[in-house]
Amino acid sequence: MKKRTREQTLEEKMHSELLQDIAKTKCALDSAYSNFDNVVDPDLIDCYIYEVNAVQKRYKFLLEKASKLNILPYAYMQNPLDEP
Repeated sequence: MKKRTREQTLEEKMHSELLQDIAKTKCALDSAYSNFDNVVDPDLIDCYIYEVNAVQKRYKFLLEKASKLNILPYAYMQNPLDEP
């Protein structure tokens, strides 16, 4: 009985960490978009293009992982490519 409770606790902890990673990645994506919008130097524009692409891929990966585990909350159902 204790083992089952421990397993549920570990599973809930993993789900919580995944949701936290999604939230952090969403903030990083918002920040990357903001930085991209505010730079004028060509080298920095390239830098933020790569950063936005990298963070979008991580965000998509995390959303797919959460979806497979059926823990995807409504707030995270947006496609990262739909960002402004």
